[in-house]
Amino acid sequence: MTKPIEVRNPRTGKYDYVIIPPPPKLLAQQCNRIRRAQVSWQQMGLEGRIEALQQWKQVILSEREQLTDALVNDTGRLSISILEIDSFLSSIDRWCNLAPQLLQESAKNTSIPFIALQQTSVPYSLVAVISPWNFPLLLSTIDTIPALLAGCAVIVKPSEIAPRFVAPLMTALNAVPKLRDVLTFVEGAGQTGAALIENVDLVCFTGSVETGRRVAEAAAKNFIPAFLELGGKDPAIVLESANLELATSAILWGAVVNTGQSCLSIERIYVAESIFEEFYHKLVTKASRLQLAYPTIESGEIGPIIAEHQAAIIKDHLQDAVSKGAVIHCGGKVEELGGGWWCRPTVLTEIDHSMEVMTEETFGPIMPVMAFATIEEAVDLANDSIYGLSAAVFAESEKLALEVAQQIDAGAISINDAALTAIMHEGEKNAFKFSGMGGSRMGAAALKRFLRKKAFLMKTNSINDPWWFNNEE
Repeated sequence: MTKPIEVRNPRTGKYDYVIIPPPPKLLAQQCNRIRRAQVSWQQMGLEGRIEALQQWKQVILSEREQLTDALVNDTGRLSISILEIDSFLSSIDRWCNLAPQLLQESAKNTSIPFIALQQTSVPYSLVAVISPWNFPLLLSTIDTIPALLAGCAVIVKPSEIAPRFVAPLMTALNAVPKLRDVLTFVEGAGQTGAALIENVDLVCFTGSVETGRRVAEAAAKNFIPAFLELGGKDPAIVLESANLELATSAILWGAVVNTGQSCLSIERIYVAESIFEEFYHKLVTKASRLQLAYPTIESGEIGPIIAEHQAAIIKDHLQDAVSKGAVIHCGGKVEELGGGWWCRPTVLTEIDHSMEVMTEETFGPIMPVMAFATIEEAVDLANDSIYGLSAAVFAESEKLALEVAQQIDAGAISINDAALTAIMHEGEKNAFKFSGMGGSRMGAAALKRFLRKKAFLMKTNSINDPWWFNNEE
C-alpha cells in the first residue's frame, strides 16, 4: 500500500491537502487500459479528436472558478493562475487549428521514375507527461494537447507539490467519455514517475537537471524516446546603445514574473560598462515599486515561493553572494509571512562567476547585474554556464543584437524583450547543454515529435528493376 503524501499550502505553510499515489500494479493497469483505448482514439480520426478536445474545453469553461481556486491554493498567486488557464484554453484552440495542416499525408514521385513514395505517420501509443510545480496546469498540458491530437493516449503525473488542480480537471474530463478513455492524471512523487516510465512508449519531462538525468537513463534503459526541458540560467546582455527604459522593464518582468519561478527567468544580467550605473539604478527603482501579494492575494504582484525547498536554495544563494562581496540594493532576504515564504525583487551588484547566484539555477526574483567591457566578454560570460535554455539581447540596432544573439549557446533568444517563449510558442527551439534534449516543444515539431514516420515505396510498373540479378532464362 502506498503512503499518502501531505501537500503544503504556499501562502499559509499548512499541510491542508492529501494525495494518494497509485500502487505500481494499479498504475500499470491504468496504463494498459488507456493504451487499449488509444486504438479507437487513433481510428476516430483528427476531426473526432478535435471535437473531443473542444468538448473538454467547454466543460472547463463552465468549471473555471473551481479550477482557478485550485490553482490559487497550489501556487498562492492569482493573476498568473488566471493567465495559466487562459493559455491552456488558447492552446487547445491553437493546436486544433494547426493540426489539420500539420498532419496531412502526402504521396509523391521519387528520383526513380517507376517508384512512388507515400508517407504516413503513426502515433506512439502511450505518452507519459511528468510536469513540475511552478506552472502546474500549463506545463502538465503543453505536451499533452499536441500528443492527443497526434493520436496518442496520455497519462500525466504532475508535481506532488502542486496537485490540487487535478481534481477539477478530472471532473471536466469525466464529462467527455471519449477523451477520458485516453487521458488521465495520476498523483504521486518521484516513485510514481519512475514507475510510469516503465509502462509507456515515450516520456516528456519538465524539471531539474538532476531528475532529468534519471528520467533520460530510465528511458534509455527501456528504449523509449525522452523529451526533456530542464533548468536554465538565462542571461540578458544589455549593449551600450540599448533603450534603458525598455530594457529595465523587460528584464524586470522576465526575472520576477511568477516570483522568478520559471526556467525561462532572466537570472544573469550583463551590462556595458558605460551604462552600468544608470541601468542598475533604473532597475532598482522599478523593482522597489513591486509589492508582495500579502497580506491579501491582491496586495501586490509578487506571490509566495511555492516550494519550501526552493526558499532554502534562494536564501543560500544570497548568503553565498554577500559573503563573497556582493552588494544588495533592494530586497535581499527570504522572509516568513503568515506561514509562507516570500522574497522581494532583489538587485545585486559587485558579483562574479565565483558566486552560486551566477552559476546555479536560483528560481527566485533575484537579479545579479555585472558590467562588461567588450561584446566578446559579454558573450563569453553569457556562455559560461552548463545551461542553454534561452537568453535576451538589448541594443538599438536589431542587426547588432541579432549578431550577438547568434553567438549565444541557447535555444531561444529574445531581442529587445525578455522571456518571450513564455508568451509565444510558434518558434521551434532546442535546449542547449544541460537544459534538455529532444525535439522542440514549440512550433510544428511539438506535434510531429509524437509521430513515427512510415514510408511506403510502391513499384508502379511490371518490369524488372535494373539492379536486380540478371538470372532469367
